[in-house]
Amino acid sequence: MLKNVSKENDELCVYHVIHEDIVAQVKHGLTDDYHIQKVAELFRALNDPTRLKIINALLLAEMCVCDIASLLNMTQPAVSHHLKVLRQTNLVTYRRKGKIVYYALSDEHVRNVFYQGLLHASE
Repeated sequence: MLKNVSKENDELCVYHVIHEDIVAQVKHGLTDDYHIQKVAELFRALNDPTRLKIINALLLAEMCVCDIASLLNMTQPAVSHHLKVLRQTNLVTYRRKGKIVYYALSDEHVRNVFYQGLLHASE
């Protein structure tokens, strides 16, 4: 027969710190809050399938908004909105040639993050 066990007996960590040396070492090595916030913003920007499709397309070629819209079967304003988010997080860059604005990935880090995500998802 099962007894009613109080929640007090279910505590896993009876002591506040068991391995002080490990806690001190990890605390010293933690990334600062500013950079953690920047990484969170990066992941928020990547947390959208449309933006990932845009990044995927820009992995293959520099493209203008109209071509991206056509490729993804979306409106130009919708694509522009997603590109704005990607620009604000420094994932994409742009250049103007006359009236046309061309978008490209900011650097190799974006390519690496995308492919690492794909590799992880396929495991």
